[in-house]
Amino acid sequence: MTVEDIIAAAQARTGLTEIGDRSVLVGLDNILRAYETEGSFSKAGRQMALDELVTYMSSRMRIEDWLARHPELLDRPIEKPLFVFGLPRTGTTLMINLLACDPARRSFLRWEIYEPTPPARPDELHAGPRYAERQALCEMALEHVPHIAAIHMEFADSPTECQFLMTPSFCAQVYEALADLPSYRQWFLHHADYLPAFRFHKRTLQALQHYTGGRWTLKNPWHPLFLDTLIEVYPDAQLVMTHRDPAEVLGSCCSLIKYSRLVYADRVDLNAIGRDLLDTFRIMIDRQRAFRKKHGPAAIHDVHYVDTVRDPIGTMRNLYEVFNEELTPAALAAMNAYMAENPKGKHGKHEYSLAEYGLSAGQVRDELSDYIEEFAIPIKGS
Repeated sequence: MTVEDIIAAAQARTGLTEIGDRSVLVGLDNILRAYETEGSFSKAGRQMALDELVTYMSSRMRIEDWLARHPELLDRPIEKPLFVFGLPRTGTTLMINLLACDPARRSFLRWEIYEPTPPARPDELHAGPRYAERQALCEMALEHVPHIAAIHMEFADSPTECQFLMTPSFCAQVYEALADLPSYRQWFLHHADYLPAFRFHKRTLQALQHYTGGRWTLKNPWHPLFLDTLIEVYPDAQLVMTHRDPAEVLGSCCSLIKYSRLVYADRVDLNAIGRDLLDTFRIMIDRQRAFRKKHGPAAIHDVHYVDTVRDPIGTMRNLYEVFNEELTPAALAAMNAYMAENPKGKHGKHEYSLAEYGLSAGQVRDELSDYIEEFAIPIKGS
């Protein structure tokens, strides 16, 4: 398929035509060329991957159409959005789920990826046909691919990664997660202009908050790659970075990527997964360090995974104090209820080994020793 084929398929699906900023088509073209020459897809996997591109283009058209019909929404600010990020598997999911318990906050929900318009009214965030359709698929996944659920489980109304606000701009790590795409990876990490993706990210939030207010509270582990652009679009953003022993992080993330790619392919190159992720982590660490050097050490609030797991409520209290915000009794009660209802390992135990990906714990820790030392990250077994 070509770029124009994807646009035409989305037009047929939605009955719409406007896609907004056409500069994002550079990313789509990179993806399609990589799919054709590099992605080791199964026949069914290729079709799924292409259909997802049509879905993301359709979402883009729906957002642009809604904003064209309600241009006043673009005058409504996104005030002090809070972004949680860090190397993947460092506790960002637990943190965003706890923050989402606060009724004063608004999260980007999984079902909103697929059918963002019309924007949800308050009683539609956790109910209604769009929620129900996606929830049925989530429950099917829990039954048929429990190994993925044990690694990372989201339901239809769970807070999801806001990189899915970037997928309609075809500039997101998720594309590399589903297939080994060296040329797209090179473009995404070293040549992409992230600004169009973040501008659409904001436009989507402005559309989604049409009927439901609340402080936007978002997470995307990969944000260290583009913090300068994030701050350009959201200058009053509150930034929170999570930290964990990178040897633990990398093995867990490699496992997630492996099983994600096996949905689309019959075989995957495990050594490539390990090599590429370690390189990406190096880039993420270097870029967040450069951001702190430019904006000051207080620009990002740091949270250790061990602290979040040991004392999640205390971690939340400290975070609210850092940003001079009130942790209300209602929010606190909801956070405590969430922890009681969601013990660690609820959906199964995640087993993984770095050796499967051609790596060792010592190798990873040596490569990222500066990061471990800089943030005094506790090392398992030491």
